[in-house]
Amino acid sequence: MRYLTIVIIAMFLGFNAQAQTYEVGLYAGGSNFIGDVGSTSYIAPNSPVIGGIFKWNRSTRHSFRFTALFTQLESADSQSDESRRQLRGYSFKNSVKEVSLGLEYTFWDFDMFNDRNPSTPYLYTGFTYFNHDELALNGNNVQKTGTSWDFAIPMVLGYKAVIGGKFVLAFEVGARYALTDNLDGSAPEEDANGTLRFGNINNDDWYMFTGFTLTYTFGRKPCFCAF
Repeated sequence: MRYLTIVIIAMFLGFNAQAQTYEVGLYAGGSNFIGDVGSTSYIAPNSPVIGGIFKWNRSTRHSFRFTALFTQLESADSQSDESRRQLRGYSFKNSVKEVSLGLEYTFWDFDMFNDRNPSTPYLYTGFTYFNHDELALNGNNVQKTGTSWDFAIPMVLGYKAVIGGKFVLAFEVGARYALTDNLDGSAPEEDANGTLRFGNINNDDWYMFTGFTLTYTFGRKPCFCAF
């Protein structure tokens, strides 16, 4: 985490105002939860996610990227393959609003200004700050008790291609490792005695986004010679 912070800060300090090409567009897809309630499948979208994306293409191999996304995570033990969870029967819904800033790195050179309409796989990581509902057990039901903000670490793998010279279409699958264990109500902070906790208290929650981005490019043709 410390080394990732140093790398991102160093790259921002290398800003060159004469090399500016930007992308702005939409993200649409689905989300699913991985934790102590419901299915443990890694990629199983069951709720829509939508938002916006902005990129600054700093070279043919990397871009700085900002996203703002919204979804309602939901999961139910009835969807699990584990008989223990099916018998328990918990379920929850959690409204999540996140912003994420980080670095997108392409496997191959991605120069939008050549004549080949390039395409490439890519990786993205950085920092995510998200708002979510606080949940807790009330009898056999998981209920909302408030809201809070937490951090997550995004890990995204995708593939993108230029369309018509001005648009970029991408498909990606991204995991968010949340620095909280209470997206499903299994570890409420106000439960000092631990009487409301359930599941594995040693693992934090994850949530997944699977979807498409469509961005429009604008700005002057960049010079990639300095960085």
